[in-house]
Order: sequence, then C-alpha cells, then structure tokens
Amino acid sequence: MPEPRVPQRPLLPLSLALPAAAMAALLMNLSYPSTAVWVLAFPATALLLVALIGRGAGGALAVGLVYGVLFFGLLVSFTSRYLGPLPWAALSVLEGVLTAAAVILITLAYRWMPRAFPSVWARLLLLPAVVAALWVGREVFVGSWPYGGFPWARLGMSQAESPLAHVASWTGVSGLSFLMVFLVALVIQVVRERLWRRPAALIAPVVVTVVLLLTPLFPTTTSGSLRIAAVQGNGPSGYFDEREPYSLIDAQTDATEPLYGEDVDLLVWPEGSLDFDPFQSDSLARRMSAIASRVGAPLLANAATERDGLFYNTSMLWTEEGADGQVHDKRHPVPFGEYVPDRAFFNALAPDLIGLIQREYTPGSNPPVIDVDGVKVGLAICFDVIYDDVISEGMADGAEVLVFQTNNADFRGTNENLQQLAVARMRAIETGRSVVNISTVGTSQVIRADGTTVSSLDAGKAGALLEDVELRSGLTAGVVLGPWIQGLLVWGGLGALAFGCLRARRR
Repeated sequence: MPEPRVPQRPLLPLSLALPAAAMAALLMNLSYPSTAVWVLAFPATALLLVALIGRGAGGALAVGLVYGVLFFGLLVSFTSRYLGPLPWAALSVLEGVLTAAAVILITLAYRWMPRAFPSVWARLLLLPAVVAALWVGREVFVGSWPYGGFPWARLGMSQAESPLAHVASWTGVSGLSFLMVFLVALVIQVVRERLWRRPAALIAPVVVTVVLLLTPLFPTTTSGSLRIAAVQGNGPSGYFDEREPYSLIDAQTDATEPLYGEDVDLLVWPEGSLDFDPFQSDSLARRMSAIASRVGAPLLANAATERDGLFYNTSMLWTEEGADGQVHDKRHPVPFGEYVPDRAFFNALAPDLIGLIQREYTPGSNPPVIDVDGVKVGLAICFDVIYDDVISEGMADGAEVLVFQTNNADFRGTNENLQQLAVARMRAIETGRSVVNISTVGTSQVIRADGTTVSSLDAGKAGALLEDVELRSGLTAGVVLGPWIQGLLVWGGLGALAFGCLRARRR
C-alpha cells in the first residue's frame, strides 16, 4: 500500500492560527505556578505546533510573536510590581521576539523533513524528534542570550508538581522538555497520518507516555543528616522599602530567637538579610558573631559586599569567632535589576528607570559550595537557581544538600515566589538532594530529594524552620548526562534540520 503524503498547506488559516497561539499561551501560563495545572502544558504545546505546521516564515513569525509576547507577559507580570509596566513590557516583547524567531525553525522542520524522508515511519518518529529537539534549542537560546538569557520558562520546569518530574533525575530538565514535546508532536502525526488504523503506529506514543508517567526517581544514597535552621525575617528588604539602620538584621534576629537553645548544625538567613557589608562594619560583624554563638552554629548570611572597588552579591559563613573565609558571590547578577548592561544606551531611552539602579554587581567566580563540619553544602543565590551551571558546579564539588537563599520582597503579592519555589523543587528532584529554600519574605520550604515538602513558611510572615535535613551522595544521571543530552538535542536538532533541507532540495 503506498504511504500517504502529508499535505504542506497550513493546518489552520492564519485567522485561526493566531487565536490558537494566544490560547496556547494562556494554557501554558496556567501550567506554571501559582495555578500549576501541569497537564495543560500538553494541549498548549499541541496548539502552538498545530498553528505552526505548514506556515511560511512570515506566518510562523506572527504565530510565535503572539504566543511569545502573551505567554511571557502573563508569566513575568510580577516584574511590574515596583518598576511599572515599561520593564515588564520590554521583557515580554524581547522574549516574545526571540521566541518568534526561534519557532521559525520548527515550521521549517515540518516543511523540509517530510520531503527529505518521506516514509511514514520517518514522518511518525523522526519528524517529532527533530521538532522536539528544536524546541529544546529554542529554550536554550532564549535562556542564554542576551545578557545571560532568561531560562525562567523551560517546559520541563512546569512539571514540578507532576508525576513526570522524576524524569528530570535521568535526563535533566531539557531532556524532560524534549520528551514532552516529542509525545505531543507524535500524537499530532498519528492524527495527521490517520495512523490509528495501524496498531503498530500506536506503540510509540504509548511507550513515551508510560516512560513519562512511571519513571522512578534516580537512586542516590543517604549519607546522614544535617540539622539546619532557616529563618524568614520578613523585614523591609525590598528595593524601595523604607528602613532604618539595622532593620534587616533586627528582623532576622527577632525571628531567630526561638532557635536559641536548640540543637543546630547550620543557621541559614536569606539573600538580603544584612543591612551593610559585614566585612566593613564592625558593629554588624559583632552582632553576627553573637548570634552564631547564641545558636551554637555557623551562620550563612548574605549582603552586598565590596572588594577592590567592585560590588558583589555575597553569601558568607560566619562563626562566633567571625568570618571563616568561606564566601560565594552570585554568579549571574540580574540585568536591569542588579546591573545595567550597555548603561549609556539604555539610560538614553529611559533615564528615570535606569537611574534607579545605582549599584553595579559583578559576577562571582568562586565555587557555589561551602564546608560545614565536613559536609559540603551547595549554594545558589536567588535567580541563580535557574542556571544549570551553578547547580552542576555545586554537585561536582560534592554537595550533599542544597541551600537556596533568595529575596522576593520586590515581588510581594505576586506569584513570583511560587514560580521560584517550583524551580527549587525541580532542582531537588533533578539532583537527588534535599533543598532548603529560604526567602526574606516567603515562601520558604525544606524539600526532600523526591520533591515533597518537609516544612514550610507562608509568604509575608516571620518564622523559622528547624529540620534534620537528609544528606545524600551519588550523582544522578540528570546531573551527569543532562548537559550532554541538552547539547546533543540542540546541535542534533539543528544538524538534522540542515541535512533535511539539503536532502529535500536534492529530492
């Protein structure tokens, strides 16, 4: 029986493709916190792919722009909390434009790959694989450029509350994104080719579904426990909050007092927990030493520090004798939040906004790990949690538990803290490590290696968590193979598309 040829015309006219892209953006946003209906990521992906199939470059650009601007506009609406609509609109439009440019490649894959490899099995399996790889490539592109990128919205990160999250411990987050898109594109091809009449063609989607739903957590080994206290002071730590001198450490100290007399191995305060640089403030240094002495454990705190005329976002370990020399500087300062790239150019466009950001933080280069009585603790400061390189380096240095310090005060009343908490949960699953995620204003949690919550502090309330946090050793496949899988998908997708283009032209 001759194999059917898939028509190259668009599945939807542009008048329907653009509303489909908008609906895809709405559903995709609902798959992320705070709504977190994770299953909606699948119909959202399907709507976007259907809207792209058969389009030319111009049509794909329009579809991608509608999807990208609306999706990011909804997802990062928290950025307008203090700075107003201009930065929010600028970020949404930028990410939308980058998304629109990247999805053109997916449209080209739907155009070229069936011509290059016309067999039904190639269209059923190879085409969805290339589409899914290009989707991952789009995520890597948007997450790394410009100015370090914005890897906030990877598809796999939407699954923090789903049974699919365990897959990330084997493949990394990019591998999970690939499998999700592959399944959706596979089902689309089964429908397009009317292959439900061929039982053999249904094996592939069934197998992928089973893999996604039933993959167990990659095993790591319990190596003891560390009694960690994490304090959420709920102080005036926002960029524009009015505060008195020492109001931040006062709030943290007040919330720490219930821990006096408890058995504690490590006391953790969040990002922005100190008012000044303790290396240049004797009074602040003495207070930190006194607190470490009262608790009977070293204090991991955070402040803006200055060294050699450069400013850093620094976490430091402090004992009753003072600083013990272990510091970690934030690796990826937030552009237009902690520094202004190309300041002269952007200052000419919006001088009032750019003028608000006076301090220019320098990216750190020291390892994201500290040693607490022989236990290696991996660190990530605020948005560094979304960058794979910081997490991977901490794991390579032997981290047995992860501590994420953050300051969500500038986003009070939004869902930003829940989005960041979902990323922290995915990191726990991906690395097979317990995570202590502590915020100045919440939401703070201690999370097990399987992603379940041990204890929690609600947003907007001062309090302290004290838990025997499980330590684990051994690296997951997601940590070891995840970067290689991501690189293979990015370059493999681009290479397959280029080869498909050449082969299609010859045919």
